[in-house]
Amino acid sequence: MAEGGEAYDQLPQSVLFCCDHNAVRSPMAEGLMKKFYGQGCYVQSVGVKNDLEIDGFAITVCQEVGVELSRHRARSFDELKQWGDDLSSFDLVVALSPASQRQALELTRFYHLDVEYWPILDPTGLGESRDAKLASYRQTRDQIIARLSERWGPQRE
Repeated sequence: MAEGGEAYDQLPQSVLFCCDHNAVRSPMAEGLMKKFYGQGCYVQSVGVKNDLEIDGFAITVCQEVGVELSRHRARSFDELKQWGDDLSSFDLVVALSPASQRQALELTRFYHLDVEYWPILDPTGLGESRDAKLASYRQTRDQIIARLSERWGPQRE
């Protein structure tokens, strides 16, 4: 039990975060999970499609909290095997968009694998100015941090 009587779930051995393009939400979640929960869990991320590079605003707002994303290379569900991972080897898949939830459920229907959906804001296309765009990306980052903390407790840095 955590402080205040809250029960947190035990950290899984492996988590796969997924979103539409693996360029904003899922790499942010991957980087934040690795920073907050260290080496206690194997973490990767994918997209339904791999058609975009890592988003510069995502890199910027994660750097603000000490998470480095600039070396992230986007990949799709289809590329998991090529990179040496198998979907069935993950304990948990966390979908951050409706399309990635559908894809994850379709691909895992033959596995005993938990798929969770976290409705995380897609900040792309929001805000006119640089400051407004950064504010949207910070909101997305902070939503992910809140969900991580709700699920697995305080940061273990």
